[in-house]
Amino acid sequence: MRQSQVTVNGVDIAYRELGEGPLALLVHGFPFTPGTYRHLMPALADAGYRAVAPWTRGFAPSAVPPPGREHLADLVADVNALHQVLGGDERAVLVGHDFGAATAWGAVAQEPQRWSRLVACDVPPFQFFGPLVLNPRGIDVQTHFWFFQMAAADELVAAGDLGYLEFMLNKYTSDHYDVSEDLAAIRAALGTPENLRAALGMYRTTFPAATFGSPQWAAEQAALWGALPSQPTLSVFGAQDVSFAMNEEVLARIVEALPKGSAGVLVPDSRHVPLTEQPDVTNGHILRFLAETA
Repeated sequence: MRQSQVTVNGVDIAYRELGEGPLALLVHGFPFTPGTYRHLMPALADAGYRAVAPWTRGFAPSAVPPPGREHLADLVADVNALHQVLGGDERAVLVGHDFGAATAWGAVAQEPQRWSRLVACDVPPFQFFGPLVLNPRGIDVQTHFWFFQMAAADELVAAGDLGYLEFMLNKYTSDHYDVSEDLAAIRAALGTPENLRAALGMYRTTFPAATFGSPQWAAEQAALWGALPSQPTLSVFGAQDVSFAMNEEVLARIVEALPKGSAGVLVPDSRHVPLTEQPDVTNGHILRFLAETA
């Protein structure tokens, strides 16, 4: 696996890559890293793709952006710029997980001509996002959305060698899952105050306390990632995902709203990170979808 770096939108972005062929860009979430795709990258390379997994701006070894430039709109712009800089063409596929899935929904909405297919893991399209988050269960389980708005979060999240992020990993993955490899990568990416502040800035700028959930906020977000993709899309969720409590009925409605050729899958025995909790099953679904929609 090779590691390199490019500059997009004035920010140095580091990435891992493996394989040759059409670009498959893999976007991680929070507090995750490209390690989310450690099982998928070799599978994509074997299937004839150039799998590229960048560290999001602010996550070392990528550079820390200027304060306030950690918004979802910045991440969306980075993804589409990476397609350009990395020589992607109309065959390119985009995979996103968690915050990276929201980024991916936005990237295909803003510049659909760049991407042939989308795989969105563990975050639904925007029109389903609000109702699943802004309710009593969603507010309770997604407490970090609100906690990260607090100035004290910088110090409290950093305490105990990022102990809060270790708590999050255990909360959002299955009881049998070993978080140690993910945690080591997260500590390397977010171990400085500057990196951690930039990562928390993703929530502070995208879900600002003053407007989060308001009509103004909804209109801004809808303009960014509210348009449904025109490409065939695979929507993947862990069957026991505590984030959105996804079930067959809601997933069927999501797939119905997506373009022809789209599909949805609930991965058994996994919560919020089926890519690493159940990699063989999840990879199989992704590879079949890409083959069937080629």
